[in-house]
This record gives sequence, C-alpha cells and structure tokens, in this order.
Amino acid sequence: MNNIMNQIKIGFVGAGKAGFTLGKYMTESNIHVSGYYSRRKESAMEAAKFTCTKYFDTIEEILASSDALFLTVPDGALETVWNSLKQYPLTGKCICHCSGAMSSAVFSGIDQMGAFGYSIHPLFAIHDRLQSYREISQSYFTIEGSTEYLEFWRQFFETLGNPVRLIQPGQKFLYHSAAVFASNLVTALFETGIGILMKCGFDRAGSEKALAPLFLHNCQNVVKTGTAEALTGPVERGDAETVLHHLQTLSEEEKAIYVSLSKVLAGIAEEKNPGRDYSRIWKILKEN
Repeated sequence: MNNIMNQIKIGFVGAGKAGFTLGKYMTESNIHVSGYYSRRKESAMEAAKFTCTKYFDTIEEILASSDALFLTVPDGALETVWNSLKQYPLTGKCICHCSGAMSSAVFSGIDQMGAFGYSIHPLFAIHDRLQSYREISQSYFTIEGSTEYLEFWRQFFETLGNPVRLIQPGQKFLYHSAAVFASNLVTALFETGIGILMKCGFDRAGSEKALAPLFLHNCQNVVKTGTAEALTGPVERGDAETVLHHLQTLSEEEKAIYVSLSKVLAGIAEEKNPGRDYSRIWKILKEN
C-alpha cells in the first residue's frame, strides 16, 4: 500500500482552504501531489508555492498530469467543474470531491467514461488555509463512491493516520447535519450567550473572554468523559425553579432555543440519574 501511495499522482482543482490543507497534509506525508489548477491563477500559484508543487494553466493539463483529482471547490461549483472535465479522456482516473453534504452521484455518467467517482470528506473544520494541515491528522474521514477503489482510498487515509468510515450516498445529508450540530450550531450557541451577557452590561470583548473558560472546559469534558458525565447545570440537577426563571427572562427566540436543547439535556439527565425525578422540568419545558 505504501508503495502505491508513493506512486499515485494527486492534483487539486480549487485552491481554497480545503485545497491548501489537504495538499499540504499529503505532501508532508510524501504523497506525490502534482499541483493545482484554479479559476484564479494567483490562487493556484499560491497553493503550489505553499505545497512545493506546481500550478497548471488549464484543467486539461492538470488532468493529464494526475491519476486522481480532488475537486476542492464550493458545492455549487462541483457540477460545473465536472462538466468541464467530461470533455477530456478520463479512463482510469479517480475524481474525488470533498463536500460533506453531496454524494459521488454528482459525477453523472462517470461509469460510462471508465473513471471512478468518490466523495471524501474530512470531519474537520478547516479554518486556516496555512495552519489547518497541522491539525487534520486527528480527524475522521468519510468516504463513499465507486467500489473499484473504495478500499484503496480507505487504506490511503488510514495509512496517513486518519480513522475512516465508509458511508452510503443516501446518508450524506444526515451525516453532514451531525457535523453542523457539533460545529456550526455550537458557534451559534456561543454567539447567543454573548448576546445575553451584553444585555447584562458586558461589552462584546468582555463577553467572549468571560464565557471562554466555561465554553472550552465544557467542550473538553464532553470529549473526554462523554455527554452524560460532562452534563452539569440546572436541568441536570432538577432545578425546575431556575429553569422557569430563565425562561421568564429570555426573548422568544432565545426561549425557543433554550427549550429545544433543554429537552435533549433532560433526556441525558434521566439516563445519568435514573433515581431523580425530572417530571417538573419536563412539565415546564412542554408548557413553554
């Protein structure tokens, strides 16, 4: 497997955060990255310089120089890029995209062209195109696509050190929603907390600084011990009066968020503390 990994040539179409990160991650592991093509030549040149590879002036050139292409472009551009690629001979090529939501079905007609399509997604928030490659080694990758090289790509990323899960095309949107809950929506909750503190007289910077230790410590505990062991607060304690007072002071929008998520917390709390009575908590949440 290592010998095959050293021989395969991987090109990137798209030079944004995902392209920078995955290309650098691969080159740091001695994978042969042929280089980059992008609509913006400057972006491809920057990515090529960052990864010590080369940039290509046309999509035809990078296709000819690569055994596999990773299309690291926005979801809305995937079909357009694929239609451009379909104009050229693709026999034996692997065409991969890195969308969390879209499946390999976006590569319509790829079987008839003698090529193989894959959705390969890192379960990781790529936040910095110059630094995220240092952190992605711990992330899971999910893969679905043509059976021909499915096992190759699984072993490819496992050899790099990443856990891999194979999923079904019909699971992609459900899978992606899980990532949104654990990442993007957490950001929204933190922002909501900032807004509420600002109503108490904090400024934004002070709100962020005040909430940061609470936020970080809780996240670390959830990852370290699991949701049940990490759970604290009024719902877990069965402190119905505090929950009621919270609901009386929140805006309607904040209240809706609070109630919805507190129902999840109440379910966790009941599993954690089977002898504790949460009926009053449930009554308040259902009434609101």
